[in-house]
Amino acid sequence: MMQNTGYRTLWRWHFYAALFVMPLLIVLAVTGTLYCFQPQIEPLLYPQRLLVEPQMKPRLSEESLLASAAAAMPAGATPSSARVTDDPARSAEFVFRLPNGERESVYVNPYTGVVLGTLSVERRFMQIDRMLHRKLLLGKPGELLMELAACWTLVMIGTGIALWWPRETARVHELFWPKLALRGRPLWKSIHAVMGIWLAVGAIAFIVTGLPWTGSWGKHFKSLATTAKLGAPPGAWGGLPLHSTMPGVNGGNGTQAGESAEVPATKQQKQSAQPVQSSNADSMPGMVMDDMPLSNVPWAVGAMPVPKAPVHAAAQRLPLGRIVSRLRSLGLTNGYEIAFPQGRDGVYTVSYFPDDPQRERTLYLDQYSATVLKDIRYRDYGPIAKAVSYGTALHMGRYFGVANQIVCAAISLGLAAMAVTGFVMWWKRRPAGALGAPSREREGPPMRAWKAALVVLGIVFPLMGLTLVGVWLIDRAMFDTRAIRKARRQTGANV
Repeated sequence: MMQNTGYRTLWRWHFYAALFVMPLLIVLAVTGTLYCFQPQIEPLLYPQRLLVEPQMKPRLSEESLLASAAAAMPAGATPSSARVTDDPARSAEFVFRLPNGERESVYVNPYTGVVLGTLSVERRFMQIDRMLHRKLLLGKPGELLMELAACWTLVMIGTGIALWWPRETARVHELFWPKLALRGRPLWKSIHAVMGIWLAVGAIAFIVTGLPWTGSWGKHFKSLATTAKLGAPPGAWGGLPLHSTMPGVNGGNGTQAGESAEVPATKQQKQSAQPVQSSNADSMPGMVMDDMPLSNVPWAVGAMPVPKAPVHAAAQRLPLGRIVSRLRSLGLTNGYEIAFPQGRDGVYTVSYFPDDPQRERTLYLDQYSATVLKDIRYRDYGPIAKAVSYGTALHMGRYFGVANQIVCAAISLGLAAMAVTGFVMWWKRRPAGALGAPSREREGPPMRAWKAALVVLGIVFPLMGLTLVGVWLIDRAMFDTRAIRKARRQTGANV
């Protein structure tokens, strides 16, 4: 009946896509749902460390809290970042780099200075969940595998919609509601098809908003967007040397804390900035914002170089409290992270990654004067970066509160249910001892639109394009092998 419509060809590709995607989709769904509810889950997991009893007395200074945290660390541990909050019921958190290269979070009671405990940054539950979601805890290979799974999900959704599409006149309720009167595999098929249609838009949205953060395609996409001035802010450094200036050294003008570098540069500053622009001497080779010891960095600035300059004469770095006060005067009071300067010419790097993308900020402060070297905001982003920021907030369930979390969880768990129903359908249909892939059509239609769509996907996502070609070649080889065996059997029977 459907031999002339390409139905079996679509079903075959849907089967291959699902065979690869479904196991990974369950991992993505479960880990993604858990990560959406991180704000609620972590205080339940670590209440003794994260939560404190609010008190009427003022909080201790940041320097005192940092000193208490440092005293609890082994010799050789160095502070790498601090998370600042004004929530009276939350502890102060500092992250240290241990001599063995691992990172440890230290939690301190902000009213008493008592150390509440520590947590491994790499081994805390939500970090493990996040790395499972992004790379299956397998490093780069796992990251590429998850990226492929996302791309192949597009094939699965596209073929699934095509298989569902009515070929005869049907009532609307029959298309969008399962036929519960059916039994056995037809019932599972009806549930699977209808559930897939309801979830299709959300699933595509998840893929589109998640791909910019992937390690291969996402990295190149970010670089391309930045090059085209559609991602990172054009001229992000504003012609100023992005490094801390030693007082009285190399043109240091003694700027006081409270003054901002967002003013016209002096002739001397411009002269000192010129070599920096031409040689990129104030950036660590190969190190970008995404490499910083910060849990979250806005997508738009992830590819920006980390400030670094040659070492000069000794000078006294401003304490953390002065930097926090400076940021408070700039409107930042809660929910941001500060990465400490790396070296004598490093800068304080501040990342503010709130629920509302329009309030994202990335700041660089001179470690000796608290001068604002750069304050990058949402309004400075290119159009692609703005869209990605909104997509990220929705993808993570942060943009419109608990309702956003519930929607994300419903879509994620719905996709996991799709995997289960698809497996049940396959199990009920497959022949014993065989894979059970749908058979080929003897004389299928050209399906030019379908083939063109696959070519476009393969070009846009090159890694997926390679696997598409690989699957096609394997499928073709298997078909040819079966055809040869069948011909031999027929020849033998005739003889």
